[in-house]
Amino acid sequence: MDAKGFFAALFDWRFHTLITPKIVSIVYLVGMILIGLGWLGALVSGFSTEPVLGLIVLIVGPVIAVVYLAFWRMTLEFYFAIVRMSDDIHRSGGAPRR
Repeated sequence: MDAKGFFAALFDWRFHTLITPKIVSIVYLVGMILIGLGWLGALVSGFSTEPVLGLIVLIVGPVIAVVYLAFWRMTLEFYFAIVRMSDDIHRSGGAPRR
Protein backbone atom coordinates (compact mmCIF):
# COMPACT_ATOMS: atom_id res chain seq x y z
CA MET A 1 0.00 0.00 0.00
CA ASP A 2 1.51 3.30 -1.04
CA ALA A 3 1.27 6.38 1.13
CA LYS A 4 -0.72 8.35 -1.45
CA GLY A 5 -3.38 5.61 -1.70
CA PHE A 6 -3.57 5.29 2.08
CA PHE A 7 -4.10 9.00 2.68
CA ALA A 8 -6.51 9.24 -0.24
CA ALA A 9 -8.58 6.46 1.33
CA LEU A 10 -8.28 8.02 4.78
CA PHE A 11 -9.68 11.35 3.59
CA ASP A 12 -12.35 9.92 1.30
CA TRP A 13 -15.37 11.70 2.80
CA ARG A 14 -17.88 9.66 0.77
CA PHE A 15 -16.39 6.31 1.83
CA HIS A 16 -15.91 5.02 -1.71
CA THR A 17 -12.59 3.49 -0.69
CA LEU A 18 -12.58 1.13 2.28
CA ILE A 19 -9.56 1.48 4.54
CA THR A 20 -10.25 -1.39 6.95
CA PRO A 21 -8.94 -4.14 4.65
CA LYS A 22 -5.76 -2.13 4.14
CA ILE A 23 -4.91 -1.53 7.80
CA VAL A 24 -6.33 -4.56 9.63
CA SER A 25 -3.02 -6.44 9.59
CA ILE A 26 -1.15 -3.43 10.94
CA VAL A 27 -3.71 -2.96 13.72
CA TYR A 28 -3.41 -6.66 14.58
CA LEU A 29 0.38 -6.38 14.77
CA VAL A 30 0.13 -3.33 17.03
CA GLY A 31 -2.28 -5.25 19.28
CA MET A 32 0.11 -8.21 19.44
CA ILE A 33 2.97 -5.93 20.45
CA LEU A 34 0.89 -4.15 23.10
CA ILE A 35 -0.34 -7.43 24.58
CA GLY A 36 3.24 -8.71 24.72
CA LEU A 37 4.48 -5.50 26.33
CA GLY A 38 1.61 -5.67 28.82
CA TRP A 39 2.64 -9.19 29.80
CA LEU A 40 6.28 -8.15 30.13
CA GLY A 41 5.26 -5.17 32.26
CA ALA A 42 3.18 -7.40 34.51
CA LEU A 43 6.10 -9.83 34.75
CA VAL A 44 8.57 -7.13 35.78
CA SER A 45 6.08 -5.65 38.20
CA GLY A 46 5.32 -9.06 39.67
CA PHE A 47 8.96 -9.98 40.23
CA SER A 48 9.78 -6.54 41.65
CA THR A 49 7.01 -6.69 44.25
CA GLU A 50 6.84 -10.37 45.19
CA PRO A 51 8.82 -13.24 43.61
CA VAL A 52 5.87 -15.64 43.97
CA LEU A 53 3.65 -13.19 42.09
CA GLY A 54 6.30 -12.98 39.39
CA LEU A 55 6.30 -16.77 39.05
CA ILE A 56 2.51 -16.80 38.79
CA VAL A 57 2.63 -14.17 36.06
CA LEU A 58 5.41 -16.12 34.34
CA ILE A 59 3.30 -19.29 34.28
CA VAL A 60 -0.25 -17.95 33.84
CA GLY A 61 0.58 -14.78 31.93
CA PRO A 62 1.18 -16.36 28.52
CA VAL A 63 -2.17 -18.17 28.69
CA ILE A 64 -3.97 -14.93 29.50
CA ALA A 65 -2.03 -13.13 26.75
CA VAL A 66 -3.06 -15.75 24.19
CA VAL A 67 -6.70 -15.43 25.27
CA TYR A 68 -6.51 -11.64 24.89
CA LEU A 69 -4.86 -12.09 21.50
CA ALA A 70 -7.61 -14.48 20.40
CA PHE A 71 -10.31 -11.99 21.41
CA TRP A 72 -8.42 -9.19 19.65
CA ARG A 73 -8.22 -11.32 16.51
CA MET A 74 -11.93 -12.21 16.66
CA THR A 75 -12.85 -8.54 17.08
CA LEU A 76 -10.79 -7.51 14.07
CA GLU A 77 -12.15 -10.40 12.00
CA PHE A 78 -15.69 -9.33 12.90
CA TYR A 79 -15.08 -5.78 11.70
CA PHE A 80 -13.29 -7.03 8.60
CA ALA A 81 -16.18 -9.40 7.78
CA ILE A 82 -18.69 -6.57 8.12
CA VAL A 83 -16.66 -4.41 5.75
CA ARG A 84 -16.31 -7.25 3.23
CA MET A 85 -20.06 -7.97 3.36
CA SER A 86 -20.77 -4.30 2.78
CA ASP A 87 -18.35 -4.24 -0.13
CA ASP A 88 -19.94 -7.37 -1.65
CA ILE A 89 -23.45 -5.94 -1.26
CA HIS A 90 -22.46 -2.65 -2.90
CA ARG A 91 -20.65 -4.45 -5.71
CA SER A 92 -23.63 -6.71 -6.48
CA GLY A 93 -26.12 -3.86 -6.48
CA GLY A 94 -27.78 -4.48 -3.14
CA ALA A 95 -29.79 -7.14 -1.43
CA PRO A 96 -32.35 -9.08 -3.48
CA ARG A 97 -35.89 -7.78 -3.26
CA ARG A 98 -38.77 -9.96 -2.11
